[in-house]
Amino acid sequence: MKTLEIIGFKRANLDGAELSEIREAGNVPCVVYGPGIKEQIHFYAPAILFKDLIYTPDVHLVKLNVEGTEIKAVLKDAQFHPVSEVLLHADFLAYTDKKPIKFEIPVRVEGRSPGIAKGGKLEMKTRLIKVKGIAENLPDYITIDISKLDLGKSFKVGQIEAEGFEILTNPRVSVVTVGIPRALRGKKDDGGSDEDSED
Repeated sequence: MKTLEIIGFKRANLDGAELSEIREAGNVPCVVYGPGIKEQIHFYAPAILFKDLIYTPDVHLVKLNVEGTEIKAVLKDAQFHPVSEVLLHADFLAYTDKKPIKFEIPVRVEGRSPGIAKGGKLEMKTRLIKVKGIAENLPDYITIDISKLDLGKSFKVGQIEAEGFEILTNPRVSVVTVGIPRALRGKKDDGGSDEDSED
């Protein structure tokens, strides 16, 4: 999995006035906690550094550099302004190379579906799969092959082959479905009526 570095600076005070000043200066208040460190650290980092972490379908492991202290982490949670959608706060989970972490991996679709070739529509039901494993074993994407999906058929989580990590999402959950558009259903119904009339 890709690794992204974010450089941060410690913050001591946690009052609202300081948080407002941090944000007005173009920074994001953050906190990191978890088994990878002895105690949680409050810090802030330039908002521009989050561009390739937040506003992208790719997932990354994060190397936090807080005033010279390097911490291996993953983004645990992000809070956005309800109107402007500006990033307001970020939580990071510090991990170790020996303990598994829980993470959400995006889905990537490949292959040509015979159902789509017949006029069906690909419907994404689940875009993120929750997994558990050692960080270095987690993939950037979970690839779904739709080359065998016909009209009305689905690819479920239970069909995913996981190597080196465990899938936590319910195996009965559909990842993608080849839906049958109304227009196509109508044609199928009309076709069935014609055949019946000819018999």
